[in-house]
Amino acid sequence: MADIVERYDIPVQHFWLHGPRSGPAVEFSPEAGMWNVYGYPELLDVLGDPVTFSSDTMRVVPKHLMPSKDDFSLDGFITQIDPPEHGKLRKLVSSAFTRKVVSDLEPRIAALTHELLDAARDRERFELVTDLAYPLPVIVIAELLGVPSSDRALFKKWADALFQRDAKVSMNSSAAELDAGMREDMREAMKPWKEMSDYLSGHAAERRRRPRPDLLTKLVEAEVDGDRLPDDQVVNFAILLLLAGHITTTMLLGNTVLCLDAFPEQQDRARADRASIPAVIEESLRLFTPFAALGRSTTREVELGGVTIPADQMVLCWVAAANRDPRQFPDPDSFDPHRDPNPHLAFGRGIHFCLGAPLARLEGRVALGILLDRFERLRTDPQDPVRFIPTPTMSGVQRLPLLGK
Repeated sequence: MADIVERYDIPVQHFWLHGPRSGPAVEFSPEAGMWNVYGYPELLDVLGDPVTFSSDTMRVVPKHLMPSKDDFSLDGFITQIDPPEHGKLRKLVSSAFTRKVVSDLEPRIAALTHELLDAARDRERFELVTDLAYPLPVIVIAELLGVPSSDRALFKKWADALFQRDAKVSMNSSAAELDAGMREDMREAMKPWKEMSDYLSGHAAERRRRPRPDLLTKLVEAEVDGDRLPDDQVVNFAILLLLAGHITTTMLLGNTVLCLDAFPEQQDRARADRASIPAVIEESLRLFTPFAALGRSTTREVELGGVTIPADQMVLCWVAAANRDPRQFPDPDSFDPHRDPNPHLAFGRGIHFCLGAPLARLEGRVALGILLDRFERLRTDPQDPVRFIPTPTMSGVQRLPLLGK
């Protein structure tokens, strides 16, 4: 792994937290005022106990850091909701991601991949993220939701503002610096959030007047316990689907191509045996986990990894570290698509397992197969450096120029 970090100049903050650790699997960070979980079995315990480890992290955020509900609402944001409400809301969109619905999208994904590659054919250099890894999943999820995929520049602007902020406050900052940084982050997050909310509120209002056969109409017409979803919940559900529905695939595809460039012998094997592509993707998800961390909050005092965590504490679950825990994954720094089993946690585990995982895997498999068909060699451009998403809680390329089409 050290060779990869040096070769691509990966920001060190992505790995001093994410790599296999010789230290404790659970530890408290007094500077940040939160607990960090790095170990694989410990993370299984957290994700398997939503009663003790609540997804509602806002309940432990200091009130003075929270914006007013008029400016920033998380109502209906399923990643922040616990049972039993979580199960009811999850059922509303689970029908959109069934095995059959997802598999039926394969011809459309393949056609889009060819269209995007054709459009980029005459450019001097092919840049994977801009030309394919970003627009492909955005178009697919936008078509599912029923919003114009032609607005994807807007979606990217909002996603960049929310997820790709420069890490101005380090994990070693003082409490005052962290406090000020969180307040600034909240203020900055409200701007794109408000723009997205207004955008999707307009589309939701139009669906109430003129329903269509799309997911946004299903959300508008959905009922929980006999009541229609409030407007805030409809909009926040749509925001989550639009953002998480494309960002994971964008990072998955970029990271997998990076791995095949770094390990050319594995690229040769994937070319010779296309049936191995799913295993290549799974190993990429393990080694370069897109969403590197998940937040939880304790509802009671609990023992985890030999330490006691009090009630009402913020817990940061480092999925990327757990996916490289040598207790679970032998030789964890190696890129080994033949690793079997490969029970990584890149899509979570338990009740919050990612609904869009089957779609992300399908998009990655189809796109990677077509890239291998159309490129003699997937090679990064040494004259045009790879650029990574600057925040340490996400592992993914922001820019990945490739040579030779």
